[in-house]
Amino acid sequence: MNKNIKFIQGNEVCVEAALYAGLEFFAGYPITPSTEIAEQMASRLPRIGGKFLQMEDEISSLCAITGASLTGHKAMTATSGPGFSLMQEALGYAVMAEIPCVIVNVMRGGPSTGLPTHAGQGDVNQARYGTHGDHAIIALTASNHQDIFRMTVEAFNFAETYRTPVILLLDEATGHLREKIEIPEPGNIPLVKRLRTSVKSGIDYHPYLPREDGRLPMSDFGDEHRYNVTGLYHDMWGFPSDNPKIVYGLIRHLVDKIENNSHQIARFRKHHVKDADVLLISYGASARSALHLVENRRSRGEKLGLLELQTLWPFPVDIVREACNNVKFTVVVEMNMGQVLQQVRLAADMPEKIFLANRIDGELITPTDIRNILRVIQGKGV
Repeated sequence: MNKNIKFIQGNEVCVEAALYAGLEFFAGYPITPSTEIAEQMASRLPRIGGKFLQMEDEISSLCAITGASLTGHKAMTATSGPGFSLMQEALGYAVMAEIPCVIVNVMRGGPSTGLPTHAGQGDVNQARYGTHGDHAIIALTASNHQDIFRMTVEAFNFAETYRTPVILLLDEATGHLREKIEIPEPGNIPLVKRLRTSVKSGIDYHPYLPREDGRLPMSDFGDEHRYNVTGLYHDMWGFPSDNPKIVYGLIRHLVDKIENNSHQIARFRKHHVKDADVLLISYGASARSALHLVENRRSRGEKLGLLELQTLWPFPVDIVREACNNVKFTVVVEMNMGQVLQQVRLAADMPEKIFLANRIDGELITPTDIRNILRVIQGKGV
């Protein structure tokens, strides 16, 4: 028996991947449909010397992991829509203070408490714009267990590389689905370690002075160096500043370190895109139905293709534009009112040829749902 092959939930895959990536601290508050992540962490982390804390609410959970990260530990929390809403203030703090951490949001129907036990993908725009002010963010997703594993590891790698919080947007359907996963051997997926400063104690340490490559070496808080951490605009020593030049430089840095590396951050899968006449664009559980339809219709001679997005933010504009320009029309498949549809239309040269296939009733969108929309579009002679 291959012990690396398991038949488990998507939420459990996320746990396996986080431990693979070197997770040392988890703080969270149980909420459907992400609770299995906290349950598994409570059992698994202490066995390997890590720490698990159940917090009193979601904002304290994110505050706890930012504190743990500052002291040098890889840290993660998990929640769903309403809890993610409560985290927004702390998320903005982590963005401003450049604290690497991972936030898993297993999406459900909303707004408010919505549909706790049903699927939804309504948190895409919240992941990008939920916290106030101008900033950039990395948000990843996946449609199957093998990719959930890979994207969870990528989330930790991106957090450390860009010194930023990273959001992993799963959904109830993938989180609770059980399927086979093969856990990679240690070392098969490269891991990014914390970049620590080489500046010795007693020498002036600048916690917010980027290297030439843009990366910011860190010093474990409470160890060799004393420095300030704040959610205010700050100088290279971490002290608050309202100097326009410093404010401008910091906000440009926070945005540019992510947006200027969007091609390095972009993760996606192309399924039969090269010769497609009609393109589907999808992500998460919706992409499973889209792929099923593509495979089924291609076996009948129809040239459908699927661009499966795994990086939602920063939005892969160039990749989407190129794919859309080579087909008759594009259909965005998602379980919300069209949040990624808006981004695809902004990216495309001909937005009038971008259409939506969606469900917003808590049920997983099916291949039949998508096929019915395609028939309507084709019936209009597009």
